[in-house]
Amino acid sequence: MKNLTIVADSNIASLDEFFNPVALGQNTEQQVQVIRVAGRDINAQLMANVQPDVLLIRSVTSINESLLSENNSVKFVGSATIGTDHVDQEYLAERNITFANAAGCSKHSVAQYVLTAILTLRPQYWQQSTKPLTLGIIGLGNIGSTLAQYANDLGWKILGYDPLLATSDINNASLEQVLSQSDIVSLHVPLTDKKDTDAQGTFSNSISNNVSDYPTRHLINAETLTLMSPHTMLINSARGPVIDAAALEADIDATERQVVLDVFEHEPQISESLLSKLAIATPHIAGYTLEGKLRGTQIIYDALCEKLAVLPVLSMHQLLPLNTYLWFELKEHPDRLQKFYDIRKDDAALRNKITNGKVKGSDFDQLRRDYHLRREWQAQTISVTI
Repeated sequence: MKNLTIVADSNIASLDEFFNPVALGQNTEQQVQVIRVAGRDINAQLMANVQPDVLLIRSVTSINESLLSENNSVKFVGSATIGTDHVDQEYLAERNITFANAAGCSKHSVAQYVLTAILTLRPQYWQQSTKPLTLGIIGLGNIGSTLAQYANDLGWKILGYDPLLATSDINNASLEQVLSQSDIVSLHVPLTDKKDTDAQGTFSNSISNNVSDYPTRHLINAETLTLMSPHTMLINSARGPVIDAAALEADIDATERQVVLDVFEHEPQISESLLSKLAIATPHIAGYTLEGKLRGTQIIYDALCEKLAVLPVLSMHQLLPLNTYLWFELKEHPDRLQKFYDIRKDDAALRNKITNGKVKGSDFDQLRRDYHLRREWQAQTISVTI
């Protein structure tokens, strides 16, 4: 019986626990070989030489014909991430290669990142006696809608925009209204380009071939930035090119706007010029919680089990240590925010990597690779006294 060979981004959590013969329901005569590779080092030569059956990636690996043209073995590609702009799904379908992504895996992680950024920079919004802030959310998929739930729990007003979803309590405004009437604008859209045919899917979820009637590349540009008050904070934890970096720098120079970026247009390289203007900058780790990472692995593991026609035998909850962080505790004691997540440490770590006027790509990737995973706030433990 043929052995199962897997090429995997080494930054995927718990590879050994999820992808082994026992977890994948293979018999004792069949071996599972996992070849760990840095995501940016997964290239056409590697795929041609190794000829793996399975390819497991994150967002830094582009999946397309140029990567797989000399490979005739891959039958399954799994991306342990929400976004799919790095994957040519039409090409995979033509090759009859099964694709799975981890939709929703880090929705709580990213939403909590956004809340932390807001409350670190503007702690007055904890106080119910002050005028509630208006939070503008562009893109209301898994992450955007989860952020809206948290905001609603805090008593904040929500203005949401997602042109391919039905009007609702949170999808209640135009793009212009969100930009011009919000105290905070948070971006939660995929990276898409213009297409000529009718859009499929939703603005906030994966769109086939990464094109849309509502393109998001440079959605925030010189023109849209003029719609925003100088006092409006802008947060991007979606995809870097959603914001025109040059226009953003000019805007900050003119308005002194507070801007929080976890993603960057020219990532993984970042200029010191841009970093120096940001209120908070972090190295694409908004979704990097232990729960979020394990959830991403769990989703592609379950999908591979379905492809292999075996029952999954492992749950992420078997691997999680107990967590005492509680969302209701944070709401009652906002002064404990740093106990939950000290975002300033991640900001400092990125700025400390500046050399010769920029953060090098290798240093950016190193920060992500060696990141100490946070915990999500909703996890809790039960203490029993006998």
